[in-house]
Amino acid sequence: MEYVYEMPEEMLKECDEHGSVERFEYDTFTYDEGDNRPLKKGAWVYLPYGYDPAKEYDILYLLHGGGVTEDWWFKMFPDTVTILDNMFSKKLCKPCIIVTPTYYRGDTEENAEYVTEHFRFELRKDLIPAVEKKYPTYARGDVSEENLIKTREHRAFAGLSLGSMTTYRAALYNNFDLFAWYGPFSGCCGPKGDHDVEIKRICNTLSKGKEKGLDIKYLFCCNGDKDIAFAEHKDIMDRTVPVCPELEKGKNYDFYIIPGGVHDMKAWQLHLYHALQIFFK
Repeated sequence: MEYVYEMPEEMLKECDEHGSVERFEYDTFTYDEGDNRPLKKGAWVYLPYGYDPAKEYDILYLLHGGGVTEDWWFKMFPDTVTILDNMFSKKLCKPCIIVTPTYYRGDTEENAEYVTEHFRFELRKDLIPAVEKKYPTYARGDVSEENLIKTREHRAFAGLSLGSMTTYRAALYNNFDLFAWYGPFSGCCGPKGDHDVEIKRICNTLSKGKEKGLDIKYLFCCNGDKDIAFAEHKDIMDRTVPVCPELEKGKNYDFYIIPGGVHDMKAWQLHLYHALQIFFK
C-alpha cells in the first residue's frame, strides 16, 4: 500500500453501496470496589453494505478523543461513513463491522489517566461479549473468554488522542490476548506521561504475549508532524522498536506521519483509511 496525505476525493463522494449505522445499547459496571450497579451505555455500530448475519466479519473497536462521546466518528462526522462505504465498495479492504463506544460513564471530565486504564474492564467483561453475542463476528456468538482469545486475529482496536492512549493502555497492555491489530492515532502517554514506563510496558506486553503464543499482527501508529501529541508518540516508538524484537518495521509495525498534519479529524480519518488497508490481512 502506498501512503497518501490527502483523502482521495473519490472517498468523499456518496456511494451507491451504503452501509448502515445503528445504535447498540448494553449494560456495564463501574468496577469500583463494592459497586456492582449496572450502567446503561450505548455505542454506534457500522454494518457494511450487503451485511449478512449468516457471514463472519472481522471487527474494529474505534474510540473517540477527550471530552466528546461515542457520537464522534459516525454522527458528528458522517463523512466517515461515506469513506467506509467507498473503501468497501472499491475493495480497498475487507468489509468489517466497526463499533464506536465511549470510555466515559457520563462524566466527560473524568481523569484522563484513569479512564484510559479503567476502560479495560468494561471492554473485556461487558462491551466485547455484548457486541459479539449479537453481531456475526468470528466468535460466532460464543463469547467465552477462551473463544474470544482464540479469535483475537479477527479483532482490532484503534482510537484518536485520548482514545490513542486508551488503545495502548486498555487494549494493548491489558487485553493483548483479545486483540491482534492496533491503531493508536495521535499519542501514547500524553504530556505528563513517563516515556520510559511506556517503552517498558510495550516491550513486556509483546514479549509475554509471544511466550504464550500470542503474536501482534500489526501496530500501526499514526500522527501528523505538527500534532501536539507527535513528539511524545514518536520518541516512545523510536526508542521502543530497537529494543523490542517482536516489532519489525514493514512487517508488523509502522509509524505513518502526515507532513503538516495536526490534531484534527482530517488527520484521524486518514489514519483510519490507511489502518483498514492493513488490518485483517
